[in-house]
Amino acid sequence: MTSPALGGVAGQHVMRVEYSSGSQLEQSIKNLNCKPDGWQAGILEVPRLYITDIPSRWSDKSVKELDVITKKRIFFRFLGPLILYCNELIQTNRDRALSIIEALRAGAVISHQDQIFLCEIAEAYKVAQGKAELKDHSLQDKLLRRVDTVPPSLVLAQAAEESGWGTSRFAVEGNALFGMWTWGGEGITPLKQRPGLGNYKIASYETPLQSIIAYMHNLNTHRAYKKLRTRRAKLRKAGAKVTGWDLASTLTKYSERGQSYVDSLRALIKVNMLQPFDDAYLGNGPTILLIPVGDEANKMASR
Repeated sequence: MTSPALGGVAGQHVMRVEYSSGSQLEQSIKNLNCKPDGWQAGILEVPRLYITDIPSRWSDKSVKELDVITKKRIFFRFLGPLILYCNELIQTNRDRALSIIEALRAGAVISHQDQIFLCEIAEAYKVAQGKAELKDHSLQDKLLRRVDTVPPSLVLAQAAEESGWGTSRFAVEGNALFGMWTWGGEGITPLKQRPGLGNYKIASYETPLQSIIAYMHNLNTHRAYKKLRTRRAKLRKAGAKVTGWDLASTLTKYSERGQSYVDSLRALIKVNMLQPFDDAYLGNGPTILLIPVGDEANKMASR
């Protein structure tokens, strides 16, 4: 289950738009007449406008020249379509897994390709190892609790909280939007490591897309977020809407701040009117990739 590249609707043209500064990026978005944050005004269809890197100048003079509202709008434009794309990928896998599991429970014989898919996704989501056939209903249920989407409003709120609206050193240097730690892989060493916790780093990524994929996978697999998965599954079973506001209550273990962290996430969701984003979806228009050049490209090449 490797990290996919950015893509769009089959057969649709992929456009590449280059930019060399934050202001040029903003102007390019305006020229394309794209409004990825239009869901705040009730426009739920979001264009497939994808940024491939956090601009290096986003943390310095570019941000200082922007008012708060504009800075937030650009941040939402950066991440909104990527979040929906990641959920789109998860939903595709969930739909296939659910179809296979329903067939198994009905006594059907599934194809070899479906067997391989189920084994691979069960291993990727840490439900079973090797060639386990997943005939046990409890394992099947566990898999479906894990292979599930994350409310976009929650993702935006956590990204804003953890990365300082994309301005943190970790976000700019390594597209690290969610403050996830690593002890063995590539990462960025904090200027002041916390004592007694080992030689940890903040996990870094080649693209914002990879950062979001890793974050969602973390919520969907780590034992610390079992309450989130249980709550989400309960809402699904009841036919109720799964919202970022609701699931935020389960994230007391994401930060040492506990309930205060949950309160901050909910405040971000409320103040920034993020709730409608939970109903947003990607449109069928062309895929547009925003590509850094000049200083921005040099930043990527230096990684």
